[in-house]
Amino acid sequence: MPPAIPLSPSRLAPAAAVLLALAVAGCAPQDDGTASSAPSSSAAGAGSPSAAACTAASLATRTPGKLTVGTDKPAYDPWFSDDDPSNGKGYESAVAYAVAERLGYPPARVTWRTVPFNSAFSPGVKNFDFDINQVSINADRKKTVDFSPGYYDVRQAVVARKGSKIAGARSLADLKGAKLGAQVGTTSLDAITGTVKPDRQPAVYQRNDLAVAALKNGQVDGIVVDLPTAFYITGAEVTDAEVIGQFADSGGAPEQFGLVLDKGSKLTSCVSRAVTALRADGTLAALEKQWLSDAVDAPVLK
Repeated sequence: MPPAIPLSPSRLAPAAAVLLALAVAGCAPQDDGTASSAPSSSAAGAGSPSAAACTAASLATRTPGKLTVGTDKPAYDPWFSDDDPSNGKGYESAVAYAVAERLGYPPARVTWRTVPFNSAFSPGVKNFDFDINQVSINADRKKTVDFSPGYYDVRQAVVARKGSKIAGARSLADLKGAKLGAQVGTTSLDAITGTVKPDRQPAVYQRNDLAVAALKNGQVDGIVVDLPTAFYITGAEVTDAEVIGQFADSGGAPEQFGLVLDKGSKLTSCVSRAVTALRADGTLAALEKQWLSDAVDAPVLK
């Protein structure tokens, strides 16, 4: 059974430290040194439900009295730990349990279901109450699913082996001739095709671990992933690789990860209310500082 409040004994073991972090709302690891920006207005169907309507006794979950949360497998660090979403470790596991607690579901009443990344936002009835799996909120996906407000502001980054032909890249122009790879259906792939626009067709992989394997084997010059994942890859998976840089903020609304719900779900407004409350009271900022603190600033590629 996971702890009532997901904690990492190696990173912030004493409960008092977490409570203090919640109180001071530590800064998120973003370029501006602040926590994630104000909630996105992308939550379909989000209204202003009463507190009584957003309790476990009132919510029409898939299994009465339980909350079913979906994510992909493998469940990667630093979003999860040890490929076990139920242990409460890693940023997204911790966020999921924090949302559940807001809705009145203790850890023992939270169940996890394996949901492939693309299946989370494809058309059709879902087998989860909400899914948490680094799914970016965008207009196309909102046609088929509901989203909560964003729980994390995202930056995409390029990872390359040390000594590779793009190891010294400092601009988008330096990446034009590179063979880059990313997971299918992700904003990481969109960043390659829409921002870098390389001369060579990008390599597309069904899962991030396949992209990492391609990087290890020299099949690509670099891969694009979100910034925290980039630092995890270089620190734990491909230790002779480095984060070349991150892509600049476009100046508009930030890319955000959101919880995914069935289109028109009766839970959307309550889940959205929970995420908004967790941002307002500093919980999201504290969890981000705890689990994603390694995602320090990286050079910006312009």
